[in-house]
Amino acid sequence: MPTPDYITELRRSHGQGLLLLPGVSAVVVDGEPGSERILLGRRSDNGRWELPSGIVEPGEQPAASLVREVLEETGVVVVAERLVLLTAEEDVVYPNGDHCQFIGMTFRCRYVSGDAHVADEESTEVGWFGVDALPELSAKHQRRIACGLAPAGPAVFDL
Repeated sequence: MPTPDYITELRRSHGQGLLLLPGVSAVVVDGEPGSERILLGRRSDNGRWELPSGIVEPGEQPAASLVREVLEETGVVVVAERLVLLTAEEDVVYPNGDHCQFIGMTFRCRYVSGDAHVADEESTEVGWFGVDALPELSAKHQRRIACGLAPAGPAVFDL
């Protein structure tokens, strides 16, 4: 995943210390209740299947950032319908030593158009999966999907 320019600039002055960053993830849903499909991508850096995601850039609204990220990564146009999960993620230390913690905002999104395909270097595969036929996913992504498929209501957050 390429590092946004503004984070590279922050790193020049802040070094590899902890940065608190706004992250967005999309539970892109297509299909009728009971036969929904979820859009996933296999990451090029670790080979894991995950939801489309990214970092909110300065001046961007989180939902707009998410719509942009989904299109850039998968070629799919979506509409962000609602925030379903808001949480402070576990700290991450990258192989280069950079230390981050993401404030994760997960949105349920509705598929609008486009054929899902690998659209950038962040993924090696992109595809739709039935809710009952998802590949192996981390507990974090399983939780995000569960929140995205739950009936409309208030967003989930951790205390």
